Amino acid sequence: MTAGEPGAVQDGSSKGGLRAAFGGLTTRGRSFLAAGVAAAVCAYVLGQADLLRVGLLLAVLPLVCVIVLYRTRYRVTGTRRLTPSRVPTGSEARVHLRMDNVSRLPTGLLMLQDRVPYVLGPRPRFVLDRVEGGGRREVSYRVRSDLRGRYPLGPLQLRLSDPFGMCELTRSFSAYDTLVVIPRTVPLPALRLAGEASGYGDGRQRSLALAGEDDIIPRGYRHGDDLRRVHWRSTARYGELMVRREEQPQRARCTVLLDTRQAGYVGAGPDSAFEWAVSGAASALVHMLERGFAVRLLTDDGNAVPGSGSDGFAGSTQESADSAGLMLDTLAVVDHSDGGGLSRAHDVLRGGDEGLLIAFFGDLDEEQTSVAARMRQRTGAAVAFVLDSARWSGGMELLLGPPPGQAEERLRKLREAGWIVVPVPPGAELPAVWQLAGQMRTETQSAGNGGSTGFPGGWS
Repeated sequence: MTAGEPGAVQDGSSKGGLRAAFGGLTTRGRSFLAAGVAAAVCAYVLGQADLLRVGLLLAVLPLVCVIVLYRTRYRVTGTRRLTPSRVPTGSEARVHLRMDNVSRLPTGLLMLQDRVPYVLGPRPRFVLDRVEGGGRREVSYRVRSDLRGRYPLGPLQLRLSDPFGMCELTRSFSAYDTLVVIPRTVPLPALRLAGEASGYGDGRQRSLALAGEDDIIPRGYRHGDDLRRVHWRSTARYGELMVRREEQPQRARCTVLLDTRQAGYVGAGPDSAFEWAVSGAASALVHMLERGFAVRLLTDDGNAVPGSGSDGFAGSTQESADSAGLMLDTLAVVDHSDGGGLSRAHDVLRGGDEGLLIAFFGDLDEEQTSVAARMRQRTGAAVAFVLDSARWSGGMELLLGPPPGQAEERLRKLREAGWIVVPVPPGAELPAVWQLAGQMRTETQSAGNGGSTGFPGGWS
C-alpha cells in the first residue's frame, strides 16, 4: 500500500516491513511451514525424494503468500466523520468510515478495525468485499459514553489477507478524530435571580446621552443609516442631516463558579455529587447565555473560561453558541483541583462588580465558608447550590462529613452574608432546586419589605 494522502495507510521501511510481513503468518501459515520443514527433514533422513517435494511445497506456499501480499500495492485512503463531534453524556454519536480505492487495481478481502477507548464500547470490526478500482465502501458504527471527557478515535487499521489465509498484514492510517463528551444539560425555568437589575437577560441598553433629548450627541448622516434615527432639531441647527448615535447595549453579567476541590466531594462515578455539580454548572451557563447574559465560567483554582479578555466574559465579543461550546469543552475534562481552596476564585472576583454569581459548592469547612461569604461582597446577587457529598455517597462516608447542626450553621453564615443558599439533597433534579432558588429570592425580598421571613429547606 502507498501513503501520501491525508488518512492514507502508513508503510514502514522495506527491511522492517518484510520482517513484519513474516511476523504476520497466521496459525495455518505457521503450521504449513512447520509441516514442510518436518517433511523435508524426514525425507533427508529416510532418503525419500517424493516426501522432500511435498515438504518443499508445504514450506514454500506460506512464504510465497507472504511475499505476494507484501508486494501488493493497494492505494487505499480512509476518512472518518463524526456526527456530532460533541455529545452529552449518555447520548450516542455515529462514526462514518469511508474507504476509497484510488488505484485501478481491485483489492482483495479487507478487514477494517477502528481503535476506540473501552469506555465507548467494543472495537468495531468490518469485513469489506473486493473493492473495484476507483470504488468506495462506507460503513458506520455508534459510540456512547456515560463518562464525560475527550476520547480519541483511531487510527484506523486495515488488515489484508491472502486467499489461502496463510498471512495477515495490518496497516494503520495516520489520521484520528476526537469525540468530546460534555456534561448533560437540562432546560431550566426562567427566573429573575439578578436582584433588581433591569430585565433578566434582556440585554439592558443604556444610551450615551446623560439626560434628555437635548443632551443627545448627534453625528452626520452616513449612507445606510436608518432614516428613523434622523435628529431633526440638530439637522435644522447644522443645515445637514444628523442622526442620533446608536444605543450601546450593556449586557448583564453572570459568573458561574464551580467548586472542584477534592476535599469538597466524596465518592465518584456518574451519580456522584461532583458530577451533579459539573452538570449543574453546564446547565446554568447555557441557560444564562440563552437568556442574554454575558457569562464566565470560573473554578476554585482561579481559572476563568473563555479567558482573560477586556472583561473576561463570553457573549459580549463572541457568539453565544461558540462561548457555550468553549465552556462545555472545558467542563468535559474538568477534574478535582489540588485542594488550594476558594481563595484564588475570591481573588478573581475581587476586581469589582461581577453581576450575578451562581456557585456550585461541595462540602465547606469553616475556613472555606468564610471565603465564600466574602465573595458575596463583590457581586450584585449570589446564589449558592451546596451539596452535602457525604449524604450523596451514603454508607460509612456519612461519618466523615460534618454533623448536621454544624453544616446548617455554615449555611446560615452564607445567608447572613447575602447568599441565596439552596441545599441540594441526594438525587435532586436541577430544575426543582433552580425553582426553589427563585422562591427563596422572592421570600427574601418579602422579608425586607416586612413580609414573611425565613428560608425553606435545609439538609433534607
